[in-house]
Amino acid sequence: MCNLRVVSSPCNLVIAATKTLFHGFPFRNTLSLSLSKEMDLINQFLNIVAPPTAITLLLFILPSYWFFKFLASILSYIFSENVAGKVVIIAGASSGIGEHLAYEYARRGACLALAARRKNSLREVGERALLLGSPDVLVVPSDVSKVDDCKRLIHETINHFGRLDHLVNDAGVTPLCMFEEPSEITKMAPVMDINFWGYVYTTRFAIPHLRRSKGKIIVIGSSASWLYAPRLSFYAASKAAVISFFETLRVELGSDIEITIVNPGLIESEMTKGKFLNKDGRMVVDQEMRDVELSIVPVERVERGAKAIVDSACRGENYLTEPSWFRTTFIWRVFCPEILDWLNHVFLIPPPGAPPTEALSKKILDLTGLKKYIYPPSLLSPVIKVG
Repeated sequence: MCNLRVVSSPCNLVIAATKTLFHGFPFRNTLSLSLSKEMDLINQFLNIVAPPTAITLLLFILPSYWFFKFLASILSYIFSENVAGKVVIIAGASSGIGEHLAYEYARRGACLALAARRKNSLREVGERALLLGSPDVLVVPSDVSKVDDCKRLIHETINHFGRLDHLVNDAGVTPLCMFEEPSEITKMAPVMDINFWGYVYTTRFAIPHLRRSKGKIIVIGSSASWLYAPRLSFYAASKAAVISFFETLRVELGSDIEITIVNPGLIESEMTKGKFLNKDGRMVVDQEMRDVELSIVPVERVERGAKAIVDSACRGENYLTEPSWFRTTFIWRVFCPEILDWLNHVFLIPPPGAPPTEALSKKILDLTGLKKYIYPPSLLSPVIKVG
């Protein structure tokens, strides 16, 4: 007996006939397979054509681009921003680069709002900044890992000065341990809370005020974001996140707010002095491990680094690597990444079973006796600021 289906409309009749005609035939799968083959062909075509096309266009554009950059750099030197009387927030101003950025801005006559967790050290920096020429200094003890503290920092600055021109994000901690060493991995969470989210929070609340003043954001990243040294995985990841975030933010903001991303090499600071977050999540000063990581790489004086950073920000530059010779390591990262990774492993990882201080990097430093010549005097003492 034949089963008859009652079709209520001509449209349903067509649909039913189509289903009957193609019953059991994988029509949809065939269409999907056809489209997948077409996409594969397109990607294969681009794999062949895109690289030589991109290189050709790059060679064609580079001369004009470099000429334009050269002219722009001359103009930026001539019309460098005068920050006298302008308002600058520095997060992480109690020591190191942040402290000396405060002094450099003070010498140029800028008003300062200084933020950090150590109240006494922060007040000392503020008092010295006044002596160096800052017309007014506001000290705001705060923890940038806490969103409410960041909001309060911006709020108090605007209430006190009525405006904001530069925001300097410099607060940070540096963990030093192999990835598998912490017994509780969550003890490394403060690295992202401070190094990444601290920058994001302050920036979020500062943007409306910076947009009104056509201001600037200065971001302290790190060359560790591309050098990938052992024991700095958490630190490198936090700095890479910072750079990616502010690169994207620059595109979003356009010309409203300028962003200068600074990637320091080795500059005199508490980190290069040996202050690290250890595998247990405690802050320690370990100059033996500092020597393992730094080896015979020269460390730049912080005064010189701070001046270069403020100069770069006032010229409106997008990027600064300081000292400038550290840019060569980025070239190696782009063209010979395997060699750079191999060198870091050979020099910084000790033989199996040996303590970290047996790494080749420290042996070379001890053998050559170069430490007193390539490290600033302040790095030779383990004493750091407290309070």
